[in-house]
Amino acid sequence: MPLFKRALALVAAGAVLATYAYAQSARDIRGASPYIAVEKEPPPKLIVDPPIPAGLAKGLFWAQYRVENVRITPVFGAGALQVSPRIGHLHINVDDLPWWWAEASEINTIDIAGLPPGEHKVRIELVDANHNVFPGQVVVLKFTVPAPAK
Repeated sequence: MPLFKRALALVAAGAVLATYAYAQSARDIRGASPYIAVEKEPPPKLIVDPPIPAGLAKGLFWAQYRVENVRITPVFGAGALQVSPRIGHLHINVDDLPWWWAEASEINTIDIAGLPPGEHKVRIELVDANHNVFPGQVVVLKFTVPAPAK
């Protein structure tokens, strides 16, 4: 085999091996299959990014989130606590007001509109199907909505 073809074959083989070394499986990205119960599930985890500045400039709170070891789904009640892989949803509260709402979709971005200029706080809790907060899974984001430009 000529030297050029041998070098090309080695580069191609290296690219294939590198792809396999860095490829992640569907399970790595999406979590466990819903068809198989997970024994000794690791604790759930909530990860929330800071608010997106482009939204704040318009009086909008947009914050992307993801969860690990729990599926966000609109299933509630004591019976749902036995589901494996586990399920849950988010509770969202704005500025310590006496009400909150449940977010049970996998849209991955919390969207709050109509915030007036000034300091605000959003509390996001990862909860089980019976509305109990998973231990340590609360994120509080403090941010400022800027005054409109004149």
